[in-house]
Amino acid sequence: MIKFCPQCGGKAEYIVPEGDHNPRAVCTQCHHIEYENPRLIVGTLPVWQDKVLLCKRGIEPQHGMWTLPGGFMENGESTIEGALRETAEESHAPVTNLRLLSCLSLPFCNQVHTFYLADLIEPTWQTTPESTEIALFSEQDVPWHEIAFRSVEWTLKHYFSCRAKNEFSLIDKTVTKPNW
Repeated sequence: MIKFCPQCGGKAEYIVPEGDHNPRAVCTQCHHIEYENPRLIVGTLPVWQDKVLLCKRGIEPQHGMWTLPGGFMENGESTIEGALRETAEESHAPVTNLRLLSCLSLPFCNQVHTFYLADLIEPTWQTTPESTEIALFSEQDVPWHEIAFRSVEWTLKHYFSCRAKNEFSLIDKTVTKPNW
């Protein structure tokens, strides 16, 4: 919730501006409209032979749970650049050949999660403050009950389903109600 104008520091009020359909934070002094938009989470699903790379979270939320390397996209970068940066920050795993695998809209938390299927160039990585443990898992060894986020679970299940059919497609799903 925005309380002050980022332009002049004046008090902001939530009103529906003329010609708009949603309440926005509008400055009571300079009338600047500040738009609040969804956050984009980007990451990769690195694959080495028949195994996927997962990271054990060293930070909240979901500290100690397993996830794919990913995080918030930064201003000024493409989704692929963000996914590569996040993969490097969380695992130092060298990846290449990125192709979009999942796009999951989560309007209840104002986020969109996108993951790219990526080839692990070599089975090397390093733990980081964000990832206290990193490992390769075959499908039957994935710790499903310890996956941090449903978007990661859906992406992994979609990947394994596509791999079984040897036909890769994009999963594009909207989750309208939190069920994690």
